[in-house]
Amino acid sequence: MPELPNIVSYLEALEERVLDARLKRIRIYHPFLLRSVEPTPESCHGQTVSALHRAGKQIVFELEGGQFVALHLMIAGRLKWLEKEPSSRGGKAVLADFEFSPGVLRLTEAGSKRRAALRILPDRPAFENLRRGGIEPLECSTESFAQALRRENHTLKRALTDPRIVSGIGNAYSDEILHAAGLSPFLLTRSATDAQIEALHSAVIRVLNEWITLLRTERGTAFPGRVTAFHPQMSVHGRFDQPCPVCGTTIQRIRYAENETNYCPRCQTEGRVYADRALSKLLKNDWPRSIEELERLSERSHADRQNPG
Repeated sequence: MPELPNIVSYLEALEERVLDARLKRIRIYHPFLLRSVEPTPESCHGQTVSALHRAGKQIVFELEGGQFVALHLMIAGRLKWLEKEPSSRGGKAVLADFEFSPGVLRLTEAGSKRRAALRILPDRPAFENLRRGGIEPLECSTESFAQALRRENHTLKRALTDPRIVSGIGNAYSDEILHAAGLSPFLLTRSATDAQIEALHSAVIRVLNEWITLLRTERGTAFPGRVTAFHPQMSVHGRFDQPCPVCGTTIQRIRYAENETNYCPRCQTEGRVYADRALSKLLKNDWPRSIEELERLSERSHADRQNPG
């Protein structure tokens, strides 16, 4: 799912292309995409884009008439910019085309599950309701960050990814932030010390700003192309079974539903290796509980591969 740095990258590219431009037409190819009833998409036709906003992980176009067009890409939704109107709709993955005077913004969604959402909002109060109540991580003080996290007692991983607590952070960047802070994903918010919360807040600002800058540099003047939750320059996310770039320890993961948590047991969990549901069921009592046990298991597995007989 595109998260705060990716949404900022999209917004910067869109500002260069559609700010003060006219939205000529919205073509919706899958009716499930539209999640609002009034106003209709047709009511937006011919209006000028007066501003662009981020609401959590949503991209929002503010129109001169006071309406707002909100796009939530969810997990597999992506945007493409076409310099001229396409001659055909394209494949099944194309959900909608937004025709502006300078070009066409195309919304696609990979896979068979249709989760991306389009909402037409009548006014600013409706737009403000899109915000789930989470604090803006690049704008809040350490004190307000601590208050938000400690309002309820959750793991740091859950707190960072809950839009009611923190706005715009998801599975990928929470892994990167926690690794940068040297904190366990499973540390409870009310058990974290003031120093740990301060380190976490500092890591949030540092990691998000670094990735905004990196994605901006990669994009240049082009429209964002390959937007993915897995990037070769990430430290832990998507790097299961690869060495930690800081200490060299093998990155571990815990999978649940459609997400996974990636972490370094040496940098973050004081050497503890947490059970992954799938692998721990397979290994049972052989599941390693520490770095030392993990390394012995890895050495044994390597020896078995070298000597199959």
